[in-house]
Order: sequence, then C-alpha cells, then structure tokens
Amino acid sequence: MLPLAQHLLLLAEPLLAEGVRRLLADTFGADRIVGDLEALKGTPQLVLWFPTAGIDPGALEREARRLSDTWQPAALLIALPHGLAMARQRLLMLPAEGLLLAPGPDDLLQAIQTVIAGGRCVRLPAAPPSQPSEPGPALGLGQWLLISGQQQIDQALWRCDALLAAPPANLLTLLVLEGQRRELLAARSLLQGLYGPVSLAWGAAPVAPPVAASVAASLEPAPGVPMTSISLLQRNAEGSWQAIAGELRQRIRQGLSNRSGQLLALEGLNPERRVDLLLALLDQLELLRSQLAASPIQPQHLGEQWLALQRELRQQALARMASPYVRLPQDGQLRPVAETLLRSSDLDGNDPELPDPQPMLSALVLGQPLLVEGHLLSPDEPLAVLHLQRLVANWLLRNAEQVAAQTLACCGAWPELRRYLLVADLLSTRNLERLRNQLNAQQRWATLLQHPIAIYESRRALLTIEGGAIGIQLLTEPRDQELKRLSWAQQLVTLALESRDALAPQVQSLVRGLGQVLVVLLTQVLGRAIGLVGRGVVQGMGRSLRAPQ
Repeated sequence: MLPLAQHLLLLAEPLLAEGVRRLLADTFGADRIVGDLEALKGTPQLVLWFPTAGIDPGALEREARRLSDTWQPAALLIALPHGLAMARQRLLMLPAEGLLLAPGPDDLLQAIQTVIAGGRCVRLPAAPPSQPSEPGPALGLGQWLLISGQQQIDQALWRCDALLAAPPANLLTLLVLEGQRRELLAARSLLQGLYGPVSLAWGAAPVAPPVAASVAASLEPAPGVPMTSISLLQRNAEGSWQAIAGELRQRIRQGLSNRSGQLLALEGLNPERRVDLLLALLDQLELLRSQLAASPIQPQHLGEQWLALQRELRQQALARMASPYVRLPQDGQLRPVAETLLRSSDLDGNDPELPDPQPMLSALVLGQPLLVEGHLLSPDEPLAVLHLQRLVANWLLRNAEQVAAQTLACCGAWPELRRYLLVADLLSTRNLERLRNQLNAQQRWATLLQHPIAIYESRRALLTIEGGAIGIQLLTEPRDQELKRLSWAQQLVTLALESRDALAPQVQSLVRGLGQVLVVLLTQVLGRAIGLVGRGVVQGMGRSLRAPQ
C-alpha cells in the first residue's frame, strides 16, 4: 500500500468516481478515498479531478486555480478527457502537479505515487500543427498562398511523422512515407522561396513551427503519435535535470534520423559510434553540472566556468567514443585511436548558434527561475522543463557536430579508421571528401548569409530530438550584442535587409500609384477613345443603311 498521510479527495462524475474509487481502494485503502466534501476531515494530501468531457477551456482554467487555492498545500492531479480543444501551452500553464490525458489504471497509479512523493507528472500528446484558418481580408495573395499552403503542408508532415514514429514493418510502405515526406519538404521550401521572407527565400532550411507558438488542437491521441511525458521525482533543479537526462538518453538509444533539412556531420558516423558520442557528451554534461552545483561559484561566474571547460568536455567525449583501448594500424604501426584523434582534432571552436548558457545553468545548477515565453517559471514547471530539454538537446547535438566534423577530417588521412568509426558509404575516399566539401560549403553559406540574417531577425535555430529524429525549432530572442560583433561582410547583409525594409513601402506606393495611373489611362482615355471610334463606326453603318438605293 502506498503511503498516504491524509485523505485523497476525488472529484468526478458519479459513475466514473465509483470506478476510480474501486481502483484506488486496493492501493490506498477505501477509507482514504473521499468523494464527499462533508465527509472530508482536514486538508487532503491529493486532489484528483476528472473534468467533464464538455468543459470549456476557460472554465477548466478557473476551476483548476480555484481547487489549487482552496486546498493548498494539497497537490492537484487533473485527468483530462478526450477531445478537449485547448492550446497546449495553456494546459501546461495550469496550476497542477499532475496533468494526464485519459490515463489508464497503471498510468494513473504511477502518477498518483509520483505526485504524493512530492514530484510532478505530465503526459500529453505532442502538439500537431495548427489547423488551417481563413485568411484575413488584409492579407495579400502571396501571404495567403504562403500561410494556407504552409498549414496544409505542416498538417501532412505531422501525419507522416506520426506514422514514421513507429516505422511500419512493410518496406514498401516505409519507402512511400519517406518519399512523401521528402516531397512535402521540397514543396515547402519552394513555397517559402516564392512567397516567404528574405530569410527563407535565401536558402534557410525548412523548420518546425516556432517554439513560442501555442498550438490549439484536439488532444485525442492517434496511434503512434509521440507523447510529451514529464515525470519529476523532485520538484527542484536536481529533479528537473534527472527527468531531462533520462528522457534524452531514452531518445538517443532509440536511434536518430536526420529531419533537420540540413546536412549533418553526425550522419557520417557509424550509428553505434553516433549513440556513443551523444551519450558520452550527456554523461560529461551531467558530471560538469554536479561539479558546478557542489562548488562555491557565484551565479554570475557560472557561464565563464562553463565556457572554460567546453574543450576538455569535448575531448573526454571524443576519447570515450573512440575507446581508449582500441588500436588500429597506420603506416605499418599500431596506434591508439583515441590518443591520435585528440592530437589531430581542434575542439576549441564555438558554434554561434549556441545560446547564452547562463539561463540554462542558473536553472539546472542553482534552481533559479527561467524566463519562458514571457513567463518567469521555476525549473520544475512543465514549460520550463520542456524548454530546458530543448536547450540541452541543442547543446548535445551542436557539440556532437563539432566532434564528428573533426573525426571526419582525421579519417581522411587514416583509411583504416573509416571501418571503425564511419558508415559503410564513406569507406570510399571520393564519398568521404564529397561529404566534407558539402559540409564546408554549407558552413560557409551559413556564416556569410544565414547567420547574419538570423541574428538581424532575432531568430535562433535549435537542434532538437523529437520522435526519433533530429529536427529544428526556431527560438525568438534578442541578439543585439551578437549583431554588433558581426564582420563587415556580414554587416553588409544586414544593411541590405534594412535597406529592403526601408525602401519597401516607397516601392509599394510607387507601384500602387503606377497601377492607378494605368487604370485611369485604360478606362478614362483609351476606353473612351475606343468607345468613340465604335460609336462613329455604328453611326456610319446606320447612315449607309438608311441611304436611298
């Protein structure tokens, strides 16, 4: 029997309440389950609420706040009904320690146990793209085509991703789904290039909807749809980190495909080495977080200490991926792989798309509040946990990219190393060099064009791990300091964008004025002239018909 110091208050419809009471009676004891407020003595330890199926989202929020305030400090666990159309962000902002969607018996008991122990439990389906909506009258034709087309493509992409989350056993079905997804991505890129903003028209990769967007959709899960699952045993920085690390470890071990829309150096590594590298980075990050938490460092110095240890952290991860005990022949001699790779690799560089680590460290090390989508949240809040998980995944993938790129460079001069670290396609020197050239060209293009555009538009691309794949989500945040540090060539790009924004209204006014002049010429001048000529022709024909023969 689970420990329950006080009573458990059950709020549900009579028939449902009776079934839940019988389920919980064997675990907690029938005398501990109270459904009548008059029979309740003192404050309950847990309030378990099953809202009705037709509840209004506003009423759900008001009632959740009322229950949380009334039964403070009791924990609140809400079991949502199927078909509730409510923004996912609003759901995650509810003042509840537990949030489940139509849970089964085992899920409900596990969630109750977690919440009673002082933790937090959230289990909701991943949000699909927003439903297509009618364009407003102020939208032009190009904007309407872009918005409606993107919404339809996003809906189709979400359905494909949901089906690919659990890959079908039929190979033909799998190939058809992957081909359809590639066609949808190509159609989306073409649509963005034709009607999208400059940042999309100039070669930015197609991305998922922005992080800050709140998605309103039905919460009834479909088979194979990924779930947002958060289970915190402790409501502090340690509990948040354990939940984030555990979720990322599980996703990494399942294997990752590339759906980011850009070429990744990680794709060149053997799948086993790829998993080893990501897990090694995660373990090194966990060790570093523990050291920072145990050391007496001032909060403002966390970022400096973090940046100073990045090179050593990457080196340790590279050595663990290559294994310090493996030796391979090179020029007729057996050489240690890890030691040779460390001597030949340059791991000092920093990815400009890595955000400032201070907010992440303050939340995960010191347990300080985190600003997420305009809300200041504690690290154990669901929105904060999901945001921190995205930041940690982005750090893992971008550091793994740097290590993988150096590994590919070392394999170019060490043919025997390719069989151990790389995929079979890269055993060919031509294929390996072609991949490296493509990666270098992609990096130069991003540095000269995409990076300054993203900084000027205050966007940051986060690499994420969702649904067994590496994807991209956009994070909107101020990047004014980075804008000042751009080189002169990059500043020319931002100047071109600023000039475009400044001249666009004048050009639109000029085109609109020319259009109005053209309309006047066609209707008032040319139209009347044609009318007069026609009238004269008709009159002339009438006279000729009336003339005596």
